[in-house]
Amino acid sequence: MEGILSLGKQTFLSLGLRNYRLYFIGQAFSVSGNWMQTVALGWLVLQMTGSGTLLGVLLAFRFTPMLFLGPFGGAIVDRFEKRSLLYVTQSLRGLFALVLSVLVFTGMTQLWMLYLLALLTGAVNAIDNPARQTFVHEMVGREHLRNAVTLNSTQSNLARVVGPAIAGVVIATVGIAACFLLNALSFLAVLVMLSLMRTDELHHEHRDARVPRGWLAVLPYLKTMPMLRSILIAMAVIGTLAYEFQVSLPLIAQGTFMGNAADYAALLAAMGAGSVAGGLFSASRRAVAANEFVLWALLFGVSLSATAVMPTLGLATIGMIFVGFFSICMTSTANTILQLESSADMRGRVMSLWSMAIFGSTLIGGPLIGFIGEFLGPRWALGVGGAAAVLAALFAGYSLLGRERIFAIPRWLDIRRLETNTGNTKL
Repeated sequence: MEGILSLGKQTFLSLGLRNYRLYFIGQAFSVSGNWMQTVALGWLVLQMTGSGTLLGVLLAFRFTPMLFLGPFGGAIVDRFEKRSLLYVTQSLRGLFALVLSVLVFTGMTQLWMLYLLALLTGAVNAIDNPARQTFVHEMVGREHLRNAVTLNSTQSNLARVVGPAIAGVVIATVGIAACFLLNALSFLAVLVMLSLMRTDELHHEHRDARVPRGWLAVLPYLKTMPMLRSILIAMAVIGTLAYEFQVSLPLIAQGTFMGNAADYAALLAAMGAGSVAGGLFSASRRAVAANEFVLWALLFGVSLSATAVMPTLGLATIGMIFVGFFSICMTSTANTILQLESSADMRGRVMSLWSMAIFGSTLIGGPLIGFIGEFLGPRWALGVGGAAAVLAALFAGYSLLGRERIFAIPRWLDIRRLETNTGNTKL
């Protein structure tokens, strides 16, 4: 019993910090509201146009700024105080949601307006994403960073289930506009929680005034940081080809298993359940190491490849549980290493590249995986992502660990080697 209590305490350790606890509560409202808006916006576009292609164009408008403005947004994050930036970005996102609500309520909505708001939201997210990532570091410090990053990811996956479920009820009973209004109100919760934080409890690191402030300065910096460079390259490959589940899962549910929307939802729910389990497991761990990232990336690729060849929908659903588990372990490990190994002067720009790798790559990967699924088959759409993740893991292993460490499998998989001092990474 004492062991279970100790494990539970370690799993939710960051919530014992007042500032992070306030942030976590605010994000619980905000992330759920974001998913409500995502569902409502997709439904609205389909109601207006009946075109899946035009819905895809909306996604392109949303993610394009994150791909091309990412380093610029990171440079802004490195230059200004994080909490002040979040006041601005969160207020703007709430304002955009309110405008959407008013447009729908008044019946003035036109497609170009939705595209414009998606583009503006993407531009704000180019600053908001790295600001939120690096602000976690300021709230909890090095010691609790892995735990806090993982709890954030777990919360996001829970919101992926809760938000759409609420949106479905709201759309059916009140209407689409109410989803946008509720999302706008959710940002008020974030702003209130930010205002309640104690500034003297934030962790501010020394900054070197000699470090270049331009957004391109991150490129020569990465040349001197092989660990960061290798992880970002690996995650860019995975983000582009493996993380296109909004394309590959509907294809495999409908095209391979002749299923319907409920079957697609089952695959997503299974992945979400696995992600929550993986998040709780990862949050209970304190140390982090490069070989752990390689291990999780490899297992993620293998599980995704195995899911692609499952003979039945039931087995594919079980496979997605493992995909979700290994996915969150991989991303939380990578995110933590990137933040711990980045200097305070470059952390915002490094994390902007992280956002580009995970989110901005959808602009390229989405159409590519859709093309593969349409002309080669849905299983290929999922399988290519799995193969890409395996290759990315091998690349990261070779770059970070060296040839001899990769092929010394029993030694490499010795999990006890990961139990290092809290907050420190090692090769």
